[in-house]
Amino acid sequence: MTSNLLNQIGLGNMDIAYFLIVLLVLIVVLFIFVIVLFIKTSKLNKRLARFMKGKDAQSLESEINELYEDNKFLKNMVDNNKKDIRQLYRQLSKAFQKIGIVKYDAYQQMGGLLSFSLALLDEDNNGLILNSVHSTEGCYTYTKEIHHGECSIELSNEEKVALDQAMGV
Repeated sequence: MTSNLLNQIGLGNMDIAYFLIVLLVLIVVLFIFVIVLFIKTSKLNKRLARFMKGKDAQSLESEINELYEDNKFLKNMVDNNKKDIRQLYRQLSKAFQKIGIVKYDAYQQMGGLLSFSLALLDEDNNGLILNSVHSTEGCYTYTKEIHHGECSIELSNEEKVALDQAMGV
């Protein structure tokens, strides 16, 4: 059996059975594609239904806007916290952070370590040395100012030890 159409396109000598087999294979392949696309569409519809569960487009948009506002609020809070932390670090650098103390017997007569030298320094080794000398006549306290780990007044041995302790030397 020959077909005028097949003769016109140059396939007149071809057996129609081969042509039908090719068409059948093409139909099967297209049918498989349709099934795959149907499965993917079904999965996508399930995901969309789960995403939109109990929501309509308007309420979903308002929820997204609320999340955006919450995110902005949290970002502002984090920025404020960073500023506060920087300010605290600046203030903390001026607070006494380093301490050294030496107890001693000032006159070797009291029978106890009642005298002391106390060094209080900040981050930059600025601060003071508080020296309290206890004797039979009374207790005398005085301070010496420290700038960058140095004192303009000569330090006693106990004061030097307390200063070195505070500076971690």
